[in-house]
Amino acid sequence: MTILIATGMAKEARLMAAPGVIVIAGGGDGARLERELDAAANGARIILSSGLAGALSQALVPGDLVLDGPAALVAALRGALPHAHVGAVVGSDVPLATVAAKAAAGRDGALAVDMESHIARLVAARHGLPCLVARVISDGAAHALPPAALAGMRPDGGIAPGAVLASLLRNPAQLPALIRTARDAGVAFRVLGRLHHVLAGGRIGGLDLRQFTLDVG
Repeated sequence: MTILIATGMAKEARLMAAPGVIVIAGGGDGARLERELDAAANGARIILSSGLAGALSQALVPGDLVLDGPAALVAALRGALPHAHVGAVVGSDVPLATVAAKAAAGRDGALAVDMESHIARLVAARHGLPCLVARVISDGAAHALPPAALAGMRPDGGIAPGAVLASLLRNPAQLPALIRTARDAGVAFRVLGRLHHVLAGGRIGGLDLRQFTLDVG
């Protein structure tokens, strides 16, 4: 019985590695992520979408944890993670890099956005599995992402430092925003690491995620 996790970057995936867990890093390639989740879904008991996310609500700051999913599971996790925010996390096929794009996506009350949760939900529904979203905010709703931060994503979920440097050389004025983005991401990565330390092995607060679908199915 496996926990299947959808994430974006290879660095996120490394923080989530644990026995009984399969992690797939999409790297911004939604079609590949969907194919690989589909292929790994047989034998899975739950699909988890986890990693960093952009805030759509002005109330959220880097390092905040947002939970979205089946009410019983979210309630159980909230008991162990009392500071977590509960609300809608939406998915996007493209990065929402501007303040205006974030504002538009959050108009209906969604708290956060990422590039994997909508795909994880689609695959989960196809296989009759529950889907939980546990995301850590890395960039605030009032902050745009600089081009250099987006240029560095490789299709395998890794980072291409050369592409980041090339973007920075083309537009040095984005350096302050890039430094802020890196600082905020560092905060988010630390929280994500602590979250998955708690989740390691599929248990949190006495709840076994692998058993969850048996309880509600």
